[in-house]
Amino acid sequence: MHKLTLEKFNFEKMKNIAILTSGGDSPGMNAAIRAIVRAGIFHNRRVFGIYRGYDGLIDNEIKELNSTDVSNIIQRGGTILKSARSERFMHPEFRKIAFENLQKNDIDGLIVLGGDGTFKGASIISSEFDVNIVGIPCTIDNDLFGTDFCIGYDTAINTAMEAIDKIRDTADSHNRLFFVEVMGRDAGLIALRSGIAGGAEGILIPETLTDVNALIATLNKDWKREKSSMIVVVAEGDEAGGAYEISKQVKEKCPQFDMRVVTLGHIQRGGSPSCMDRVLASRLGLAAVEALVNKESNLMIGIVNQSISKTSFEKATKHHLEINAELLHVLDVLAS
Repeated sequence: MHKLTLEKFNFEKMKNIAILTSGGDSPGMNAAIRAIVRAGIFHNRRVFGIYRGYDGLIDNEIKELNSTDVSNIIQRGGTILKSARSERFMHPEFRKIAFENLQKNDIDGLIVLGGDGTFKGASIISSEFDVNIVGIPCTIDNDLFGTDFCIGYDTAINTAMEAIDKIRDTADSHNRLFFVEVMGRDAGLIALRSGIAGGAEGILIPETLTDVNALIATLNKDWKREKSSMIVVVAEGDEAGGAYEISKQVKEKCPQFDMRVVTLGHIQRGGSPSCMDRVLASRLGLAAVEALVNKESNLMIGIVNQSISKTSFEKATKHHLEINAELLHVLDVLAS
């Protein structure tokens, strides 16, 4: 009799939680998935994985996950749930199908891992239907308001820095100027931090106006000082163009430079997540589950001043971080 009563009690308390990863992948997503599954089980919730992001939710690609399903993934890059950018989810009729699939699987709590676009989608469906959604910031651009760090950013800047260090070796061997393009379509944080850490002579980012003539003056000054190597780090979204376009402008006025261009590309999204990203993912995953358990919804879980922070989807997607002026000052002084 006691056993039957206990089972009924647990069933009535049970809430089902689902996870999806959307948009660009970032190192540490798997660590967050692991944390969510195990935190959910700890709180007596069933946890489901939705494969291929919002597209998978539309197509009902949903599977229950247990603790062993997330064993040995904390160190893996990418996402075991796969990811996608869903054009269909932008249309109301497909969001209705997505909601119906949540209902079919008795899912009343959803945790979404991604960036700006992921949270905009979550905010829309949450406003249209009775869905409890919590977001975890996962983007190497680190450009979301409401968190000091997004999952994947630390790994990405270290990947970029290590690549710049290796490029510096060959640049030094041949007295070359290298233009290194890093990811950052709308944000230059990867370029700024990896460039400072790699001792770059110039860093070009979308947040500041690029003066190619000023860059050329700096490079010419370094040339006259007989520097054995020079590196310019360019964020892909810089308004003056990518590394190839800017290198052409420099070559036209500085034919004396032995010049090369390297685009790091998607290497920055891959690889084993750093210690910082694994710990961050574990903390945010647990906090996301506990937010749903406490009936909190329509918000992003972040980290501010080393403490868990909660920001509405609206604020997280409408407000973007500004570049730290101190970092720009560090660049100006140390690259001179």
